[in-house]
Amino acid sequence: MKCPFCEATDTRVIDSRPTEEGHAIRRRRECDHCGKRFTTYEKIEEVLFMVVKKDGRREAFDRNKVLNGIIKACEKRPVPMADIEKIVTEIERGLNNMMEKEVESNVVGEIIMDHLKDLDEVAYVRFASVYRQFKDVNTFVAEIEKLLDNGKGKR
Repeated sequence: MKCPFCEATDTRVIDSRPTEEGHAIRRRRECDHCGKRFTTYEKIEEVLFMVVKKDGRREAFDRNKVLNGIIKACEKRPVPMADIEKIVTEIERGLNNMMEKEVESNVVGEIIMDHLKDLDEVAYVRFASVYRQFKDVNTFVAEIEKLLDNGKGKR
């Protein structure tokens, strides 16, 4: 494994432990050249699938895009990073379990919103406002009212 600091190839594992409910291994490494430590993850390579965008373009599913979108929605919210990573893993696993070669982007967006609704309501509304491209305040209010009507919102 190449050191991300000095790019030397002589690194050694100093600690390994399972993560993500045993679906990955977290390895703590140390560079023999510069002495800095870093973490790597080893996980099963999932079968890739394509996401079909609204305009018909296709692109490979990118876990990092999902992660970054959720992080952005949860910005300045009391949501631990471990919870965000957990739901991203659940989303990715659920999409892989669909066993489809192509998944519509709106399906991915709705799955993300379902998870965010349970995680943090403010993050859910933030994500929905971008994802659903709210045109005005009335659309925004209607989404919040739906959230409150479904018993998910706290008054």
